[in-house]
Amino acid sequence: MAKPVFILNGPNLNMLGKREPEIYGAQTLDDIARLCQSKAEALGLAIDFRQTNHEGELVSQVQEARENACAIILNAAAYTHTSIAVHDALKMADIPIIEVHLSNVYKREEFRHKSYVSGVAQGVICGFGAQGYELALDAVAKLV
Repeated sequence: MAKPVFILNGPNLNMLGKREPEIYGAQTLDDIARLCQSKAEALGLAIDFRQTNHEGELVSQVQEARENACAIILNAAAYTHTSIAVHDALKMADIPIIEVHLSNVYKREEFRHKSYVSGVAQGVICGFGAQGYELALDAVAKLV
């Protein structure tokens, strides 16, 4: 069986549906996981969908993806703007990486405009809500 796409989600995304729905929407992370599963099946891809609030755990998941995944779709959430450790792990991954954000980070606070992920990603999708994950899966399907 082909390696799955690791879909990795960072801190506070477990609170989707409760946290600032005017920015992040009403869908929960479980809703997004189901959406991704359906889209992946339609594309003939397998996924491994995860969330963590811990930076070191996210780094470990990226390191695991290096050997066990065909690509990474990453919504690093706040770690996007702060984590050199996540950047360094992604830099070593040697598989396609798509950065995803539910909101348009460029319409938000200035500190959200800097990404430590973008420089090592094949592409960035932001501002389309949960549909961004589907768009990322479309991109992965063409890259792998």
